[in-house]
Amino acid sequence: MNSFPSWFGVLSVMLLGLCSAAMADDPNAAATANSKLSEQEQAFADLLSNSVLDGLFTMDGKLDKAPKSEQYTIRGVTKVDGANWIITSQIKYGQHDVAVPVPVQVYWAGDTPMLQVTNLTIPLLGEGFSARVLFYDGRYAGTWQHGKVGGQMYGRVGKANEASAAEEK
Repeated sequence: MNSFPSWFGVLSVMLLGLCSAAMADDPNAAATANSKLSEQEQAFADLLSNSVLDGLFTMDGKLDKAPKSEQYTIRGVTKVDGANWIITSQIKYGQHDVAVPVPVQVYWAGDTPMLQVTNLTIPLLGEGFSARVLFYDGRYAGTWQHGKVGGQMYGRVGKANEASAAEEK
């Protein structure tokens, strides 16, 4: 991860263990929960599971600056109930390299999923983290906010093993 203020990296360090305790009790919980998905929900879960979001982000008020690169690895996606989902993200920040379950909401605009978090508090980092991110046709785009700092982000969604192979070339 190249920059910490962007949306998913910030969200991913929050609430470690909030949802992991329930999932740890039943290693098949993700498969069981995802077995009841609609076709569009399954497509969303398939898109993000074992994926890498590889793109760019901007910061408001810095239009003269080039967008900065960002990359996030998503290990798994599980629907909990209603609009509530858990996205397990592999976070590499400083000395840390850990899979973190991140509670999010997913809403639908027709066939397009929109991931949402609002005013999250992240221990040791602060409060007021928000994001809205759309996913469509192998791409993502959205906005992120942390207090008075925010911006946009966009990029492609690829499978983690494809991204690793591209990095080795």
